[in-house]
Amino acid sequence: MKFLYDFFPIVLFFIAYKTYDIYIATGVIIVASCLQVGYSWTKNRKVEKMHLVTLALVLVLGGATILLQDENFIKWKPTVVNWLFAAAFLGSHFIGKRTIIQRMLDKNISLPSLIWPRLNMLWTGFFVLMGIANLYVAFYFAPELSAEERTDLWVDFKLFGMMGLTFLFVILQALYLARYIQESETDNAQEQNS
Repeated sequence: MKFLYDFFPIVLFFIAYKTYDIYIATGVIIVASCLQVGYSWTKNRKVEKMHLVTLALVLVLGGATILLQDENFIKWKPTVVNWLFAAAFLGSHFIGKRTIIQRMLDKNISLPSLIWPRLNMLWTGFFVLMGIANLYVAFYFAPELSAEERTDLWVDFKLFGMMGLTFLFVILQALYLARYIQESETDNAQEQNS
């Protein structure tokens, strides 16, 4: 359910783009992101940092897209978001006692201490690569296509490609972690039996 909540502005952007155009879709994602943050604040009296960062970038880059009638601004948003996340994950290696990924997951899974920094670096690399992939699809992929066709392709990639790559990465991560989680559970069981 949370996954759908996180992605609903992107889905609405996609629908609005396919129904109207990039500028209407940009307006829709601005409104949807505002509603997402407003709902979270009203319901929980707190907002996830990811949603705040995304909202700020949607307001700035989306606003520039609509104001200047230049779709290139909104095309930069996924890259900027991914690179900000990469910087935060990388920075957490040097700031604080635990990496971001450990702070997010250690209540749910138990891993050996040396795996957390590796996992955090994997996420850092993933965010960097996602930012590069977005730029490539938005500005360099299929130069023989018209500008409108390239934007169509980018919008499809933004929803299906990026979501698909994220699912694939999470599945690969789960496979990588499976042996460490089992070892950790075995170690915990042995400690309790001692």
